[in-house]
Amino acid sequence: MASLNLHHLRLFRAVAAEGTVTGAARQLNLSPSALSTQLRTLEDSLGHPLFERRGRGLILTEAGRIALDHAVAIFRLAEDLSATLRNAGGGQRALRVGALATLSRNFQIGFLRPLLGRPDVEIVLRSGSQGELLRGLDSLALDVVLTNLAPPRDAASPYLIHRLDEQVVSLIGTPARLRPTQGDDSGSGVPLATLLTRHPLILPTPETALRATFDALVAQLGIPVRIAAEVDDMAMIRLMVREDAGLAVIPPIVVRDELSNGELVEAGRLPTVVESFLAVTLERRFPNPLLAELLARG
Repeated sequence: MASLNLHHLRLFRAVAAEGTVTGAARQLNLSPSALSTQLRTLEDSLGHPLFERRGRGLILTEAGRIALDHAVAIFRLAEDLSATLRNAGGGQRALRVGALATLSRNFQIGFLRPLLGRPDVEIVLRSGSQGELLRGLDSLALDVVLTNLAPPRDAASPYLIHRLDEQVVSLIGTPARLRPTQGDDSGSGVPLATLLTRHPLILPTPETALRATFDALVAQLGIPVRIAAEVDDMAMIRLMVREDAGLAVIPPIVVRDELSNGELVEAGRLPTVVESFLAVTLERRFPNPLLAELLARG
């Protein structure tokens, strides 16, 4: 196969984005015929057609989808090289952070706080699933991924896992729900098993590490529980417990402000159930110095 021409690859990416040769040619200030010729040259070089015509537009073939994924990764690497070496000379620097969509916002702010408001720093923060974020880390589109799920680490995925913090997990509810009435003992000091069986619970979804350890605790106690909701987003759990839908199983940091102002109260802590906060990185020849500052504080 002939050497890959990055100029042709850039033109291919433009056609894939526009969906037509004419639209991409207009964007690139080329004639459609010249663009078609260079696109055919790339297809000949790769040995596969990259598009098939569908109506008036073009759609990617299977080979085209693979080529586009690689093209995006290649140009991200080029941008990363430029940004890294440019930052080495001073000026404003960017830190690109990916955060698991379900991760506590309070924790994220706490991690980034040393950089907030600095005129020499731009923070790019993206949320997504674990798989999406790790792909961004692999392609160097992200400098770090904040998560509570440790990814597998082996020769094929050499992630560096930094344990930043570990939070206890509690049962959190409204004062009205936990306020004892006459002849009742539903307030503080109530045995954990009583709290778990008496009140409906707002739980993380079953695929989370937190839910797995909670389920193990309930099984150990041998008690039935009533589930009011299973939620995959900590911010939504926070809202639901504020609406008094039940007792929430969450780290207190998620509702730190509500606990401080008395809107919510901590009914009890769950033994053996903890939430680990992790930063996942890759070993890089030019690591982002901003990231090193944050990890050194962890």
